[in-house]
Amino acid sequence: MHTNRISPARKITLGLVFALSFILAGCQTVTLTNLTPATMPENPSQIYTFTLRISARTNTVPPESITPYIVVDGQSFPMKRSPIGEGLYEFEYQLPPNRDEIAYYYLVNYSIVGNSTRTPQETYTKVERVKLVRRYVLSLEVNRGPVGARISVVGRGFTPQDVIDFNGTPARTVFESPNALSFYVPALEPGRNYQVTLRSVASDSPVGTFRIDPSSVTVFPSSLTLRSGQQQLVSFTLPNPAPPGGSLIDITTDVPESIIMPEVIVPQGQTQVTVNVEGGRPGQGSLFLKGYGSGEITIPVTVTPR
Repeated sequence: MHTNRISPARKITLGLVFALSFILAGCQTVTLTNLTPATMPENPSQIYTFTLRISARTNTVPPESITPYIVVDGQSFPMKRSPIGEGLYEFEYQLPPNRDEIAYYYLVNYSIVGNSTRTPQETYTKVERVKLVRRYVLSLEVNRGPVGARISVVGRGFTPQDVIDFNGTPARTVFESPNALSFYVPALEPGRNYQVTLRSVASDSPVGTFRIDPSSVTVFPSSLTLRSGQQQLVSFTLPNPAPPGGSLIDITTDVPESIIMPEVIVPQGQTQVTVNVEGGRPGQGSLFLKGYGSGEITIPVTVTPR
């Protein structure tokens, strides 16, 4: 009988095909699903959980042969079975200081059993990245109010440089803590909804929608005539008690060198505040209160020489 011998080159080719068939089999028999979000809120302990789902698509992969690892910044760490579900694995990683991004991928070793043999296999995911979010907004305290009302914003990672704005118009913003800001509703047209945004040097964050409700204010006297250096009491009265944090009456003027007056805030729970207005350089103009009544209240002002 004549038998054809297999050439060395053909032996190598067959060997590659055989090996490739196992690799392809491994790709088809095990599926890796990354359940780790692309962003995570920063936490004080700086420990972050990574979660992987491993699904064996045939019974040729013994569950006990599955050994997953996570490779973080070039270091390999074994993952543990998660108590929350079958096929889930977790790893808790403590991030080094001064980092806000993590690069990682998953590597899984397992075996395929067939024809009384156990063949080791390996599969892995592409490199993933997770970014820490050091600032995020949870909610507005309320979503409507009159001009001048003080409104709180709850979140995390606030800084003294943060500014709240309404459709691009900045509001008077008060930094209270890294977890709390407040702002005074700006003097804009009432009866409308505005998009509220938190702006900072790093990025802008949407806060929500706020509706400015109509309101009114009474000013007495309704006009001012002063000499330079003379003082006069001016009262501002709201129709309802000021909300928590007080109500800011935002006053502008076209003669800033002629009018000397403090910031006007009606205290919480009260309806009226009285301030001293002093005459400065001689001139004639007005005080303007926007966002009240029909849109603006004008108080004529005349300052004469001594």
